[in-house]
Amino acid sequence: MSRPSQQQRNLRVLAILVGVVAGMTGLAYASVPLYRLFCQVTGFGGTPQRASVAPAEITDRVIRVTFTADVAGGLGWHFQPLQRQVELKVGENKLAFYVAENLESKPVTGRATFNVSPDMFGPYFSKIECFCFTEQTLQPGERVEMPVSFFIDPALLDNQALNKINDITLSYTFFRAADDGAAEKQVGQVHNGQAGGGQPDPLN
Repeated sequence: MSRPSQQQRNLRVLAILVGVVAGMTGLAYASVPLYRLFCQVTGFGGTPQRASVAPAEITDRVIRVTFTADVAGGLGWHFQPLQRQVELKVGENKLAFYVAENLESKPVTGRATFNVSPDMFGPYFSKIECFCFTEQTLQPGERVEMPVSFFIDPALLDNQALNKINDITLSYTFFRAADDGAAEKQVGQVHNGQAGGGQPDPLN
């Protein structure tokens, strides 16, 4: 039986490398939602938690929260917090607002990512309601105020590493959503009488 030629060996190596690259690419795409889920459950990387109600316990420790906002490239929005800072007691439910304005000449759908810093506060920063939970569609020139309801979990008091840290920064970045084109098409159908309903509620 003849041995494979050098060309055949090279083709075999190339095929193996292509398969490895394809497998790694697929794994990377699959790992993104898993990583996001991991962050949401554990607070890893400063990801705030989600809660249905505020705790009954309100303590005397006061935390100061600073709000920041950013817009990713490719999204023609103006986005900023309506308040620079708020102070709240650990366990107290607080309401803050951001404002977004669509500067483009067409409907645009955006999605906000978020985190808190220092990262160690992630497991203790909980949101009850937030515009970041869903995509937001703004009409041309539309300006909306978007609320975020949050609290600091009293379990924070058990973490000795955070005993002397009383300042948190809550940061949001808005990106253009993947289904932005679909939202624009839907609005056009509404205007042409091809679909029922009014303009989308940006706080829905």
